[in-house]
Amino acid sequence: MLTFVPTPIGNLEDISFRSIKALKDGELILCEDTRVTKQLINLLNQRLNLDIDTNKKFLSVHSHNEENFISAQFEDIYKNQNVVYVSDAGMPCVSDPGAKLVAFCIKHNIPYDVIPGANALLTAYAMSGFDEKEFTFFGFLPHKSGNRKSPLFDILNSPYLTILYESPHRIMQLFEELNELETKREVFAIKELTKLHQRYLKGEVGDILKEFQSGKVDLRGEWVIIIKGSKRNDGENLTINDIKSLDLPPKQKAKLISKMTGKSIKEIYEELN
Repeated sequence: MLTFVPTPIGNLEDISFRSIKALKDGELILCEDTRVTKQLINLLNQRLNLDIDTNKKFLSVHSHNEENFISAQFEDIYKNQNVVYVSDAGMPCVSDPGAKLVAFCIKHNIPYDVIPGANALLTAYAMSGFDEKEFTFFGFLPHKSGNRKSPLFDILNSPYLTILYESPHRIMQLFEELNELETKREVFAIKELTKLHQRYLKGEVGDILKEFQSGKVDLRGEWVIIIKGSKRNDGENLTINDIKSLDLPPKQKAKLISKMTGKSIKEIYEELN
């Protein structure tokens, strides 16, 4: 059997009894980083007075090698041993590897289970105070600046809440980009969930950006950002002229207009120039 085990995203006390039992019973531990998982188990043993064995077999399974673990060789192992998959922090398969292993189990009738547990996405949503019942989880935006404008445009025109993850290295950049597109949009931003330096801000994009720029907010730590959905109704959607008036490079404008019209980016780019 293959059991997917969530791990604390900060506070060790968020580990569940079921997760502890799975780690104890596991004969083979698959994890993103064997060092991180062994360190976690050692901390759990010390602070919670547990006796989880760290001498059993650990294998690293991450986004670059997950395909190697969905073979006939591992099908037999999953069916005949207690195998555990552990994320570095949080819930497997949610912005973490694991989904391919789940699909493999379903396809080959391998018994599997996913234990509920700590998750930054849902914890931030519950803390945000937004009462909308529908939301879109986007994960991380592309790292390169040139690839971020188009998804941000889609997010700001969505009628649903959008939840993003962002690193401390790009959190300022994210708010500068949001401010350029829609400074009045309401957002909730929280960092270091469940940890000692957890902090949240809620307000308009422009106001939070000013807080960041003032130096009063320590930007270090992983962030979850929740962006309120667009209030535009069908008669208030952004027009092509709205996009043309944005302070964006022509290539970015061409990409956005292409999405709206279906025309080729090259054709629109030539028109803009």
